[in-house]
Amino acid sequence: MAQAAKSSPRSITNRFVKTVCARLAENKRVRRNLPEGGRLHIDRQLPFLCVYRRPPRRRDPGTERLILGEASYLRATGSKRLKPGLSKLVENVARTLSPEFGAFLIIEVWAAQPNQRNVTGYNNNPLRPQPAFRLYLSKTHTPVSTVETLTKSLKQMKILKRSARVEVVYSRRRSPPGMSPLLLARQAKALNCFIIGLEVQPVYRHPDTGELYPMVLQTLHRGLSRALKRAFFEFTRVQTTHRPRNYQVLGRRAMVKAVWQVDQQLAAISNSYDFLLQVTPVNVQSAWREFKRSRCQRAPVFHYRPLPLDPALTKRDLFAIHIERIEDPTLAYLFRQKRSEIDRQLTMLLDRDTSKFLYGSLQVYGGVDDNLFQLATSLLETISPRSRDGAGGYVDAKTFANRARDEVKYYREIYPDVSATVQIRDDITGLMVSQGNLLVSSRTQIPVSRIEALLQHEVGTHILTYFNGRAQPFQQLYTGLAGYEALQEGLAVLSEYLVGGLSRPRMRLLAGRVLAVRRLTEGASFVDTFEELSHHYGFAQRTAYIITMRVYRGGGLTKDAAYLKGLVTLLDYLKRGGALEALYIGKITANDLPLIRELQWRQVLGPIPLKPRYLDDPQVVKKIAQLRNGLTVLDLVKRRKK
Repeated sequence: MAQAAKSSPRSITNRFVKTVCARLAENKRVRRNLPEGGRLHIDRQLPFLCVYRRPPRRRDPGTERLILGEASYLRATGSKRLKPGLSKLVENVARTLSPEFGAFLIIEVWAAQPNQRNVTGYNNNPLRPQPAFRLYLSKTHTPVSTVETLTKSLKQMKILKRSARVEVVYSRRRSPPGMSPLLLARQAKALNCFIIGLEVQPVYRHPDTGELYPMVLQTLHRGLSRALKRAFFEFTRVQTTHRPRNYQVLGRRAMVKAVWQVDQQLAAISNSYDFLLQVTPVNVQSAWREFKRSRCQRAPVFHYRPLPLDPALTKRDLFAIHIERIEDPTLAYLFRQKRSEIDRQLTMLLDRDTSKFLYGSLQVYGGVDDNLFQLATSLLETISPRSRDGAGGYVDAKTFANRARDEVKYYREIYPDVSATVQIRDDITGLMVSQGNLLVSSRTQIPVSRIEALLQHEVGTHILTYFNGRAQPFQQLYTGLAGYEALQEGLAVLSEYLVGGLSRPRMRLLAGRVLAVRRLTEGASFVDTFEELSHHYGFAQRTAYIITMRVYRGGGLTKDAAYLKGLVTLLDYLKRGGALEALYIGKITANDLPLIRELQWRQVLGPIPLKPRYLDDPQVVKKIAQLRNGLTVLDLVKRRKK
């Protein structure tokens, strides 16, 4: 078990130091409180230590956050009274770990004081803060490639569109002003310990009042953490006997209690409502009959389920979640993004069936840009409206549900935790996966030629990623990271293609949804969009109604553009050599992939228990290879026409 943090000691004793070093020698995690609010966290045996010492006689808001989240850090007071004990602790940590790796690195971080000389070329404008750093190095004992990597990584950082400046200073002093070094030069050299001083321009607070700029601090923290990890990787690769495979391997593995609490609280709120179910009309069929009676000239009136929660009160609970307590910048970022999405969805529920609903939808799901719109119109013009799916006949809801249950059973035999059910419902249209369960409309008729494609869309993608996400330690992987819909639907549509069921009418339907979303955002009425789909593009009236209903429900839901948008994103991803199997770890976005990989390298996330059954099919492997050669969505249609 991980060592529990204890109450803060009054001093750093020899016994304390011996206890810490004994645990490190056994490769055990150390997380101990230090005097006056300090903390030592070392995840496991690592060849580096990040240090921050709080100035004893002045405030320094925000700076200590910059090292939190690293796999090995020391946060302490700069009090002269505690300096001997602190130096002894650092010396013995280095003495314990340096022999394990052949070398050891200490990077001490501090904030520049207002009266200090700025980094050369630095523009000290509080209204347009520019990140700036100064590295203090020894002339004779410096890890050159590590410094080069750190300098390059820091220069890549941007805050409010301003690039960072970095200055390198060779000096005997590599500690904060007014504080003596933790290790003397001769001690460091004897231990083959390298020391770098990193002075940070405190752009994350007002230069006069000290008021924090929280968003700037978050951005700086994430960027600095990435730069430090790359520097630690270069140091480990060049200066030590170890050869890590990736810089993210050196990141933090152990998670503190606050991480699990935030994850559980966000998941509980996310699971307390089914957003799509709440914005789907309960009178789709009767509204269709009324619409036909008006000769399709009067927009239907939709009715919705009563909300199972009070969005305003739920928001109160949402913003009571203490994400700020999370030290890890990667996880804090993912959690903040999810909180923002839940907040917007709750606002949409409050605005349901009003004109304001659309503005929330644009924030959550986005709209349709010109390129996507042009692709959709090209598909509508390329594929004949006379193409049909039903040449082999149709199956009813009960037959399809039984096939879906067989598919779920297949995955359950591989991974017994798959607890999905298949339900036939009267209150939905078509097919829908809700919290890992497949809902099938009692009135649905599925073309025989589309059965396998829809099974892989709903079960082999949506249900599979739900339970793969549940297998991970973070519940966000199954409830869905913010903005996951496009990649999720892109994967689902791609699965239809890979099993040979992405028909020309299906592609036409997805294009029609994109057109409807575009017309919605341009201000077209329900009737106008329906007529364009029906009269201009030749959709059957019932199909045109369903497309328009899905897009105009709730007051305007732009989510249906995600299917084609996600497919385009996925084809580009495959063309660039992306690994398809990696996308099934849960409900994630394409932009989150680097963060997901980081968590995998850090062994925070584990392997996935399930992969779609079709990925082992030689014909599917061949198709994926063809996609990697750069096939476009239009190419998929042309191939279907041959």
